[in-house]
Amino acid sequence: MKDADLIQRKNDHLDIVLNPARAVSRIRTGFERWRFEHCALPEIDFDRIDLSTSLFGRPMKAPIMIGSMTGGARRAQEINLHLAATAQALGLAMGVGSQRVALESDVNFGLNKNLRTIAPDIPLMANLGAAQIVGPTGLDYARRAVEMIEADALIVHLNPLQEALQNGGDRDWRGVLSAIAGLVDQLAVPVVVKEVGAGLSPDVARRLAEAGVALLDVAGAGGTSWAAVEGERAASTQQRAVAMAFADWGIPTSEALRGIRAALPDLPLIASGGIVDGIDIAKAIALGADIVGLAAAILPSATASEQAVTAFFQTLIAQLQTACFCTGSANLRELRHAPMHDTGRGA
Repeated sequence: MKDADLIQRKNDHLDIVLNPARAVSRIRTGFERWRFEHCALPEIDFDRIDLSTSLFGRPMKAPIMIGSMTGGARRAQEINLHLAATAQALGLAMGVGSQRVALESDVNFGLNKNLRTIAPDIPLMANLGAAQIVGPTGLDYARRAVEMIEADALIVHLNPLQEALQNGGDRDWRGVLSAIAGLVDQLAVPVVVKEVGAGLSPDVARRLAEAGVALLDVAGAGGTSWAAVEGERAASTQQRAVAMAFADWGIPTSEALRGIRAALPDLPLIASGGIVDGIDIAKAIALGADIVGLAAAILPSATASEQAVTAFFQTLIAQLQTACFCTGSANLRELRHAPMHDTGRGA
C-alpha cells in the first residue's frame, strides 16, 4: 500500500473514532453488571490512598495506561506530544500507535526520540501490527520501532477482524504466533500482545503466554468497534454490509479479563476496551487487571491541548481514588479484594 493511502486510512480512523456514534460497538463491556459493595466505615485517610504501581521496572503513580492510537496521521504529532507530557506529569504508562507508516516512509509524525525526551520516566511502549512482524523483515522492523522512541517494550497488536474487513487489509496470518515467539527470543525488550477491540480468549492468551509474551492487553469489545469503523470507510454497499454485520462481534472486556485471569492467574494483564471512567478502572482491577488502558475516550481532549488531557486524567484518578475510599481500600492490593457483586443486569 502507498504511503499516502496508509496516511489517509489513519486520518479516516481518527475522524470516525472522534464521532462515537459512527464507531461504537453494539456490545457493552460487561462492567455495568458489577457493583462494589459500599463501605460506610472505610477507616482510611482519603489523601493517603496509594494508587502507585510499576511496569517494566518504571514507577507509576496510578495504574493507568494511555492506549495505542493515532497511527500515522499528520495530526498525531501534536496529539502524541500532549499525551506524553501528561503521562510524564501524572506518572502514567503510554503506548504509541502503529509505527508502520514511520518505518516505511520518511515521516514519523512525532513518533521519535522526542517522546522520550518529553517523558523520560514513564513506561513507554512501541507498537507494530502482527502483519509487520511476519517474514524476514519482522525483527528489523521491531528493533527499529523500539529504537525510534527508546521504548521499554514492544506491543504487537492483533486485529484479524479489522484486516479482513478493510480495503487492502493483511489477510494472510500464517506464522504470526511463531513470529511473536521469535521476537520474545531476540528482542532486547519485553513483548506485549494486545487485541484492538474484539478481545483475547483464554486459549489464545495461553498460547501467547507459552510463547513467552510478558504482558497481555485483553482489549475487549464494548468500546470502539473496528468493524463499524471499516464499515464507515467501505468502498461499496456490499463491503459496508459485510463489515456492519460484525459490529457486535467480540468478547466483552470484562469477560475477556475474567477468563484470562482465571486461566493464567500469574500473568500481568492490561484491561482495555470501552473503559470510560475511574469506576470502570476500579472494577477492572478488582476483576484481575494490573493496569487499565484507555484510548478512544482520550482523543477529544488529546486533540485540544495538554491541559485538556491532564484535566481528563485528573478526573479519572479522582474517581478511582473515591472508589478506593468507598470500598475501604487503602491501595491497589486491597482494591483487588474489595467485595463486588454481579447483578446480572446492565446499568
